[in-house]
Amino acid sequence: MERGQWLVFLPGVLPSYISAEQYERNMRRMDANRSRAQGMGAVRDGPALLAGLVRCGRCGRKMTVRYQRGPGGTLQPAYVCGMAAATWAEQRCQQLAGPCVDDYVSGLALQAMAPAALEISLAAAEQEERQRSETDRIWRQRLERADYAADRARRQYQLAEPENRLVVRQLEKDWNEALAERQRLGEDYDRHLAARPRALSAAERDQIRALAADLPAVWHAETTTDADRKQLLRHLIEEVTVTVIGGSEKADVEVTWAGGHRTTGRVTRPVATLAQLSYLPLLRRRAGELLAAGSTAAQIADALNTEGLRPPKRTAVFTVNSVRELLSALGLAHTRAPALRPALGEHEWWLRDLAEHLGMSKVTLDSWVRRGWADGYLHPEARLIVVRADPAEVERLRALHQMPRGQHMRRPWQQNQAASASADEEGSQDNDDQPRL
Repeated sequence: MERGQWLVFLPGVLPSYISAEQYERNMRRMDANRSRAQGMGAVRDGPALLAGLVRCGRCGRKMTVRYQRGPGGTLQPAYVCGMAAATWAEQRCQQLAGPCVDDYVSGLALQAMAPAALEISLAAAEQEERQRSETDRIWRQRLERADYAADRARRQYQLAEPENRLVVRQLEKDWNEALAERQRLGEDYDRHLAARPRALSAAERDQIRALAADLPAVWHAETTTDADRKQLLRHLIEEVTVTVIGGSEKADVEVTWAGGHRTTGRVTRPVATLAQLSYLPLLRRRAGELLAAGSTAAQIADALNTEGLRPPKRTAVFTVNSVRELLSALGLAHTRAPALRPALGEHEWWLRDLAEHLGMSKVTLDSWVRRGWADGYLHPEARLIVVRADPAEVERLRALHQMPRGQHMRRPWQQNQAASASADEEGSQDNDDQPRL
């Protein structure tokens, strides 16, 4: 029942373990930790810093986080709006790589915290002094208890009758043990004060100020976990709305800060194909101009990187190989002369030439060679892949390329099913041929 529907509310009438305010804070925290569309969910250890904060700018639903393994086995997060697709079998709204949004929002958060660096340093110093004062208070309480125990053992020994020798002997032993324990605690307390005094030293205060002034270093430190970064961002940000512009590499980001202030910006996300790049016409024109001027692949790559143009996928800059792939995809002349390649035998193809002949990606054909779907080897002189394919093999590879995705995985299963069915039929015929008793 909601609180507004209560008939009677008498807080503080009976003794309780926690206050009513603490109980309500705990309930709000538990409600926020629930993994559902309305809440942010509990903080987890994944590298996606904005998990639970990102919302789709097209439909308004909360975007979920999906991870995939990247180079070296690292987790690469992506924010996906797939609620409509999972619930109503509709088309997925949008998705984008997580690091581009995380880096942008983290930079804004560090800028927002920069003016408060001095206040942070003072608050950190005060907190450290409070912790040291609390530790010192606990030590003094332990010493007081040891003094009381020693004084009580002394009084018990003095009040005992001398005739009770066994009792007096035990009381004397207890008194000595209490005095030894008091001395041991006093020595431990002296060593504690020598290693960590009650008040902060000037060097420690300077170190705290330096850490507070260099917030990016603290943010990117190895000792700062992803959970710590997420918790800090949740204190500063209420939600982040992301809207991908069409199918391009541009995405608008709106950050709603705690208190209602909004900040808008635009980020660049990695895309899968050249056709998704918004600056594809400019890229085609510049690549053609540089090629016509006689520039090499390395020079074209340097020029495109200097002008701020980027390739698709998760590549930050153009390389010699990516420029050659770009020129091939744009239908421009190749920068590498085929005459420089060694002569091949009959029914042998360079991997790039065969891929163009089949109308497929050379990366896909290279994976086929590695899997054993195509017969190929590494040329010892040119250090390039050579594929052996006669006309029949070329047609087989063409048919394999035109096969629907996943069909090559279903065909062996279908063949096994057909073989099993044939075996069952033969077994039933053999049983029919046997004489019946």
